[in-house]
Amino acid sequence: MIKVSEQAKTKISQLMTEEGFVVEQDFVRVGVKSGGCSGLSYELTFDKELGEQDKMFEDSPVKIVVDKKSFLYLVGTTLEYSGGLNGKGFVFNNPNANRTCGCGESFSL
Repeated sequence: MIKVSEQAKTKISQLMTEEGFVVEQDFVRVGVKSGGCSGLSYELTFDKELGEQDKMFEDSPVKIVVDKKSFLYLVGTTLEYSGGLNGKGFVFNNPNANRTCGCGESFSL
């Protein structure tokens, strides 16, 4: 399961609408790829097409989709949003990460 904080839901809804996506039918694709200063980095995009190996989670009204490989790294994660002067934007609160980098965009297990 991947959860989305209330602030992140608000920002996702706003950004999806601005980019021509429909919050109630399209989704946020979250993934993990090799790279970053800690070994693995997060990916976050909007998408309309569901793949065979994708897992979908709904944290109303936001739908999150994760590919099977990335799900193993992201299970239990909460997607949060921090705005303001010192805000970082979207942040992954991942209980599986043993080490994260200073920017919070990469991690290792």
